[in-house]
Amino acid sequence: METKKWIVDNTDPFKINYPQLKEAAVLLHQDQVVAFPTETVYGLGANALSDQAVLRIFQAKGRPSDNPLIVHITKKEQLTSLVDNLPQAAEQLIEAFWPGPLTLVLPKKDGVSAYVTAGLDTIAIRMPDHPVALALMEVAGLPLAAPSANLSGKPSPTTAAHVDEDLNGKIAGLLDGGSTGVGLESTVVDCTTNIPVILRPGGVTKEQLEEVVGQVEVDPALKSQEHAPKSPGMKYTHYAPIAPVFLVDGTIDFFNEIVHTAKKEHKKVGLLVTEETKALLNQEGDVVHTCGTKNDLSTVATHLYDALRSFNATDVDIIYSETFPKEGVGVAIMNRLEKAAGHKIIKMK
Repeated sequence: METKKWIVDNTDPFKINYPQLKEAAVLLHQDQVVAFPTETVYGLGANALSDQAVLRIFQAKGRPSDNPLIVHITKKEQLTSLVDNLPQAAEQLIEAFWPGPLTLVLPKKDGVSAYVTAGLDTIAIRMPDHPVALALMEVAGLPLAAPSANLSGKPSPTTAAHVDEDLNGKIAGLLDGGSTGVGLESTVVDCTTNIPVILRPGGVTKEQLEEVVGQVEVDPALKSQEHAPKSPGMKYTHYAPIAPVFLVDGTIDFFNEIVHTAKKEHKKVGLLVTEETKALLNQEGDVVHTCGTKNDLSTVATHLYDALRSFNATDVDIIYSETFPKEGVGVAIMNRLEKAAGHKIIKMK
């Protein structure tokens, strides 16, 4: 399959790039799959009302079909045809955070493809805060099921080049709207329970949610591997580069010791660190990729996936990453790093 590619001006996609969006919309109406930028990561979009279209998402990604997808919409009115009953907490969160990096799990109506919901009686929905994503859905007139536009298990894409690397020839179209902003997937909150539950941490923090709706709980699966995760995109190993990743939890001296030991074993070592940590490390790492600064963890979120992917262009045998406080957006960063590492953490005793 040839993947059609379009450059889209993300400042004014309607006015400047209408022909490109119209071409992409035609493909969506033909039950094809089109990748597009959002404010979090690039999404792999297909008509959420078509079984055939949604199946093409799973085929392109190599994603297990028991893993539910998130439906993207452009306006709140679209919820009427998708959601059976909108809980009060959901109303409050929509008012506060949409459009934005927040996905809500809600009771579903009939009509949505069962492949989108993986047979569940709930549906995950969000309204992205990106002009290209919103314009594409407006032109197509369709709700789009859209997981991250990468091969299953790989780091999520934050540029069109990442999508092209994984899916060229596997999808019908790719809208290149530049780099994404947040860099991590949306926060997923289950609103079907008495107290809202965070199923996946992301760009909207627990503290921000609680300012709006009061008490918010956290899915036990985020705290223990013994519980099965309920959120889209959290059931299987994700975000991993080719070389194995290990998280290093300790002092700078401990980090240097770990690297030194690996070098004595003749391993080629990759390091994933912040600018501050890089300045304090011994110069033993063979490949060092920085992912932002400790002083502003939103920069780490923005650059994390790009940094993880960058190691695939090297021949490192092992990757060591620093760890981050599990506070604010640090919760989401550590969630992704722990999954990328398969929960392999080296702790200082």
